[in-house]
Amino acid sequence: MAGAIASRMSFSSLKRKQPKTFTVRIATMDAEMEFSCEVKWKGKDLFDLVCRTLGLRETWFFGLQYTIKDTVAWLKMDKKVLDHDVPTEEPKTFHFLAKFYPENAEEELVQEITQHLFFLQVKKQILDEKIFCPPEASVLLASYAVQAKYGDYDPNVHKRGFLAQEELLPKRVINLYQMTPEMWEERITAWYAEHRGRARDEAEMEYLKIAQDLEMYGVNYFAIRNKKGTELLLGVDALGLHIYDPDNRLTPKISFPWNEIRNISYSDKEFTIKPLDKKIDVFKFNSSKLRVNKLILQLCIGNHDLFMRRRKADSLEVQQMKAQAREEKARKQMERQCLAREKQMREEAERTRDELERRLMQLKEEATMANEALMRSEETADLLAEKAQITEEEAKLLAQKAAEAEQEMQRIKATAIRTEEEKRLMEQKVLEAEMLALKMAEESERRAKEADQLKQDLQEARESERRAKQKLLEITSKSSYTQSMNSSTTALPTDLPSFNLINESLSFDFKDTDMKRLSMEIEKEKVEYMEKSKHLQEQLNELKTEIEALKLKERETALDILHNENSSRGNSKHNTIKKVS
Repeated sequence: MAGAIASRMSFSSLKRKQPKTFTVRIATMDAEMEFSCEVKWKGKDLFDLVCRTLGLRETWFFGLQYTIKDTVAWLKMDKKVLDHDVPTEEPKTFHFLAKFYPENAEEELVQEITQHLFFLQVKKQILDEKIFCPPEASVLLASYAVQAKYGDYDPNVHKRGFLAQEELLPKRVINLYQMTPEMWEERITAWYAEHRGRARDEAEMEYLKIAQDLEMYGVNYFAIRNKKGTELLLGVDALGLHIYDPDNRLTPKISFPWNEIRNISYSDKEFTIKPLDKKIDVFKFNSSKLRVNKLILQLCIGNHDLFMRRRKADSLEVQQMKAQAREEKARKQMERQCLAREKQMREEAERTRDELERRLMQLKEEATMANEALMRSEETADLLAEKAQITEEEAKLLAQKAAEAEQEMQRIKATAIRTEEEKRLMEQKVLEAEMLALKMAEESERRAKEADQLKQDLQEARESERRAKQKLLEITSKSSYTQSMNSSTTALPTDLPSFNLINESLSFDFKDTDMKRLSMEIEKEKVEYMEKSKHLQEQLNELKTEIEALKLKERETALDILHNENSSRGNSKHNTIKKVS
């Protein structure tokens, strides 16, 4: 009895100790994950779990986003997950997205996973037209997206129509021109072919380097009103705060860089921006919702902190990450060089093999032709020999007939002719016999000459046969030599150094000389990048001119017109912000 009571108490105590949980679904740009979370977990607990699962260390750029009452909100790190205004049904869904954007993607984004997540998010924003992108830049970005997905261009694999199912250009760009999908694919593929040799991470970084110069990149827009009640847009990004006309999200009317703002505060629905220079008037504006005000303040604090952090020395963690990234980049570069060398050796071996196979086929054809010529020579010799034998027999027969005619003539001469008529007839017969004998002698002589000629032709045919046999022997000996060379050359690729990631390629010792060499290569890459940028701008202008004739002017959006005006004035994202600051 006591034992039963004790067991029930133990079971009930275990039941009480089991923590309550709820299910959370996390959606990244290319995957979904589900976690079982304890009810006491704060936002930071869930966020750290997601970052550990992804292997992400540059956590300061990201956040967990959810939507409440048509308003975007971000999970607070110091607040319990269930204390947020999230739907009661499970699983509770959050989107793992970039909350803050870098000023310079190449310098700030260290990890490959960070670059990849930014690439996917920015690409989606461009395709969804949340970031305005001009047509010529859209084609260039699409070519880098194709390089990141498909690797190097291969005309034997990437044939016409291989991009038919891909979403690569904003619908606005497609509708703006009288161009078929095949025409767009042709222009994208032309640039795609030029990116040969770039790995996925390099292609994605090139995409971000171009995208970060777009006017709407990394800007969060909010509808506001100034003190006079004029409707405006507030833009918050990595560089500062910007005020826009509602119809022009490209060019700000006024900008407040983070280093020139002394204070930002809000009371109820009114925001106040106090510039560092006290001579400049304080800027005040109102927002429609308290929830939006909190979001604006969050973004301002986070962007300002990152702005100041960029202008200080890197923390120990960031220095370690950058050192690891440099080593990883050097290792991958060595691997790629090794692969390139191996590929080049294989291609050379294959070319040599193909050349030898071609030569072998040529020799085989020559041998076949020589063999056929030999057979023809043998047949000709046989025919000539047979003809010579027949001619010789005919000559003998003619000689015999001539002898018989001579005997007949002698017999006729010896016969006594008694009458004149018989004598005349006999003389006539004698004359005919003499003419017949003369004709037989000429024919015999002609046949004898023909027999001599045939004997000479037979001798020449046998000489040709001997030469043909000699050539066939030479070709046969060459063929056997070529086959031996071919077998040794064909086996060449298998004897090449095998590329083994596990055994050899990962065991690199990065010495100071290696890092110095890498630094010199990076400097060289910067110079090359400047040259490529100039070439790239020329290509963009060339494409813009090429497709300009196909543009449907009536389909231009307001942003297209504004962008063209800015381009004609030579205005870019950064110099515009400097002008209005």
